[in-house]
Amino acid sequence: MNTPYRPSPLSRWRDNLENLFFRFANSLVPAQWFLASVPSDEERSTYNGKLTLELVSHCWNYSHLMIYHLSSFVNYPPTKVDVTVTAFYSKEDTATQAMLDFFGKINVPGVTWNWQPLPKEQLFRRAIGRNKAALATKANWIWYIDCDLIFHKGCLDSLATALQGRNDILLFPQQESTTSLLEESNPLLTIGYQPQVVDIDTSQFKRREITRAVGAFQITHGDVARACGYCNNIRVYQTPSEHWRKTYEDRAYRWLLRTQGTSIHFPGIYRIRHISKGRYKKDTRWSKLRSYVRVTESRINEQKDN
Repeated sequence: MNTPYRPSPLSRWRDNLENLFFRFANSLVPAQWFLASVPSDEERSTYNGKLTLELVSHCWNYSHLMIYHLSSFVNYPPTKVDVTVTAFYSKEDTATQAMLDFFGKINVPGVTWNWQPLPKEQLFRRAIGRNKAALATKANWIWYIDCDLIFHKGCLDSLATALQGRNDILLFPQQESTTSLLEESNPLLTIGYQPQVVDIDTSQFKRREITRAVGAFQITHGDVARACGYCNNIRVYQTPSEHWRKTYEDRAYRWLLRTQGTSIHFPGIYRIRHISKGRYKKDTRWSKLRSYVRVTESRINEQKDN
């Protein structure tokens, strides 16, 4: 049995101070202080032919959305790229364990399931799992994603085509398609509580442009991942947490790599948006405030698009 992570008050104070520092580090100090160099153009391999790709996600109380992510590989298996689907999770999240057990028994051509259990305190700091995957990957490219991304028909094969002959440090897709913010009672969400293979009606989704390699849209060259890890030298981002942490390390990662990423076009990425965040405690003041802010921002953005 894992011993629960219980930092001292001094450790909490230090972590909070470092978190604040690295949120703004890109305008305060040189990236070289924490990552001496990034593999040069000459040091990065150029890949052609059938590629290998590792997709790295984390799941905590999101199995009802992860079901769409895992189903997309079963429904639309890739043919031009060999994919390793790496999912970090905690065995304490029994719903996610059941979902992974179900899909792990399905043989999908071109897909290797790679379930990676972590103590929940390590799972809560997403950079820990991403760093483990980065340093260990054998893939040509590694894509750090969220566990609710859906790769629809032809998506991964289109990506494989777009990656031919490239050796960029960091890439990101130009666009994704999303739903409006859904209530917990929406059938798209409730159907996911029972392990099964599901699909989406793409007409319910609306296109959204992506401007930089944020969050779930960081496609990193394999040589860069193996050499640099994921915020490997930033102590606080490799320190366990008592609760799920906002992923400010995404910004630090781009700062360390000295790039916001380069966009590439390939269609077929979908995502179901929802009001309630499963990784946070429900019915607390903080969770209610988060939900209110998310709904307000969504309505403002939808008005701009209309």
